[in-house]
Amino acid sequence: MRTAIHSNRFGLGARPGDAVPSDPQADLLAQLQRFDPKPAPIAALPRQEWLVAQLIILLTANQGNIFGERARAAAIEMGIPAGYTHVRLAVASHNAAAKARTEVAVQSNTPFAERLVHFWANHFAVSGERIPARCLAGNMEFDAIRPNLMGRFETLLVAAVRHPAMMLYLDQPESVGPNSPVGQRIMRSRAALSDSSATTYNENLAREILELHTVGVNGGYGQADVGEFARALTGWSLSGHALHIQGLRTGAVGSFLFQPDWHEPGPRRVLGKNYAPAGEAQSLAILKDLAAQPQTATFIATKLAAHFVADVPPPALVERMARKYLETDGELASVYEVLVRAPEAWTTPLAKFKSPWDWAVSAARALGPLSSEQLDVSNFMNALGQDMWMPLSPAGWPDRTAGWASSDAMARRVEVADKIAQLAGPRTDAASLAPAVLPGTLSERTRMFLAEAAPGPDATRTLLLSPEFMRR
Repeated sequence: MRTAIHSNRFGLGARPGDAVPSDPQADLLAQLQRFDPKPAPIAALPRQEWLVAQLIILLTANQGNIFGERARAAAIEMGIPAGYTHVRLAVASHNAAAKARTEVAVQSNTPFAERLVHFWANHFAVSGERIPARCLAGNMEFDAIRPNLMGRFETLLVAAVRHPAMMLYLDQPESVGPNSPVGQRIMRSRAALSDSSATTYNENLAREILELHTVGVNGGYGQADVGEFARALTGWSLSGHALHIQGLRTGAVGSFLFQPDWHEPGPRRVLGKNYAPAGEAQSLAILKDLAAQPQTATFIATKLAAHFVADVPPPALVERMARKYLETDGELASVYEVLVRAPEAWTTPLAKFKSPWDWAVSAARALGPLSSEQLDVSNFMNALGQDMWMPLSPAGWPDRTAGWASSDAMARRVEVADKIAQLAGPRTDAASLAPAVLPGTLSERTRMFLAEAAPGPDATRTLLLSPEFMRR
């Protein structure tokens, strides 16, 4: 059973020929040490600054004003083809990132670490339903999450929420304080035009940081905390994005930029603590304190345990993980170690139902080698109802059985299983593969069905749809 738990619960599925570790817990912890934040398929992708600069230029080029003229000139300087649009850029960058992510997951020798990457990408979810986020969601996973996977949660939090994908997804780059110098100039300009509309700041990012990223929906905050935190975040922007707002400071297009003239002045009070006026440092101080909250420790521990162990995780395990989080100032590697060494994680039967992504990756690892072109991951994920980096809300994709075990979801999985089985071809011997890719969990019932199925695609489909293969 430990072998099954090692390769399925903590990993991305077993591969034929994978060595069975004599000490599964030590092997998992060693994977964290070997983890490569930037493997070749990811390193070959365009840099974040280049992507954001192109996106902002293409978005701005549509404006019929001086800023549109400047953006069109910049597009020529960057060598952007005439007629190229931000939508085409988003689709191309999304597809390239999806291909790279899939190659890394299928080929990885550190599947536990890759599972953690996917967990945090869903924790800090952005959705490609919005075109700017579609362009940058993969880059956010690669540049904000992967390099900070083993560090402190505060560092990961700041990197994720300040990434252009998150800021654009949650409407942050143009958030201006009504009483800031720029806010006051805007109000005077509107008054001169008999426009009585007020300058407002954006609350979306503040709300999601509280509700989804740190203390959680039951973490003790209220609407007043959201508003105060949102005021502290005013001035967070991207250089070159808000070209039509006065007060733009110079900087590389697409880089994070704090605009002090946009920042709402004054002290703030969040979760009962006062924060002095300090410009950008005010929001960073709030983030630091949010990361250190006991509610955050419990929220993170619960989500990690629910992802890896059971939909309803053992309370004692959650408590130990939360305690280690607080003892180490949010050191994630220490929290992961508590999870890996927990007896509960190795005695509970494999009860987690695989998400479409987990299932497809484990299928590719079991049946490989299939190229990324053969896998056509974007179409498979679309068919399975879990388009990559396109959840329906900032809450991310569901991480419990009820989210993926409906009759419609299972019908989709049957269709995709058939396509994958056809790709694997007639030479795939699923009956022989089964003991290797389902170590310790292959039932006699499934063994019998595999023996009775016609060799090739029929047997492969039977393996992929077996109850054991559906769970981790």
